[in-house]
Amino acid sequence: MSDDRRRAELAANLQLVRERIERACVAAGRSPGSVTLTAVTKTYPASDVLLLAGLGVTDVGENKDQEAAGKAAQARAAGVRLRWHFVGQLQRNKARSVASYADVVESVDSLRLAAALDRAALAVRDRPLDVLVQVSLDGDPARGGAAGDDLWRVSDAVASSDGLRLGGVMAVAPRGWEPGRAFERLAELAGRIVATHPGATTVSAGMSGDLEEAIRHGATHVRIGTSLLGMRNSLR
Repeated sequence: MSDDRRRAELAANLQLVRERIERACVAAGRSPGSVTLTAVTKTYPASDVLLLAGLGVTDVGENKDQEAAGKAAQARAAGVRLRWHFVGQLQRNKARSVASYADVVESVDSLRLAAALDRAALAVRDRPLDVLVQVSLDGDPARGGAAGDDLWRVSDAVASSDGLRLGGVMAVAPRGWEPGRAFERLAELAGRIVATHPGATTVSAGMSGDLEEAIRHGATHVRIGTSLLGMRNSLR
């Protein structure tokens, strides 16, 4: 697919996504400016990232370190400044690499990972790394996320660290759950964290299939892949 054709496709998809976000905000009595679109570009080429940046996208999400590091380097080489969100499950041995290019890590769910990221951020950054604590809404360890008392322990650990800044929470609606139920629960937990840590106001929730429910329940960031970039096997 030519760059011009791909740019037109992305522009049309982006317009549709932005219209969905605006309608959801209006329905929730919120300003459309209160919700940030994070374009999840995993498996898509760096050329798509650069095209999205040219269309006004400022926040990009990736879930694998090697892929994300390469794209971030290509964007820097092109003179494009983006806010990079690491949204996948993160191994501690990748903490130093991720801390070197990410602006936000959305998937911190354990004390050990928080400690590893803190050490890495202090070693490779000149400012704190923003962190969202990933919340497990169903307690399934296979899906990642902190649940129960671990949620408060991890949040407190991030907030008290020198190399990290507690930005808020992130979650994915569990399979089999009605999205409204999931995001209502997340909103409750997010409110409890803000009561203790007033600066932790970010709520990253909602994807292509459920962004409206996420916004209705207070999401400040929505992570959009398929609706924006299309199905991977449709690309030529």
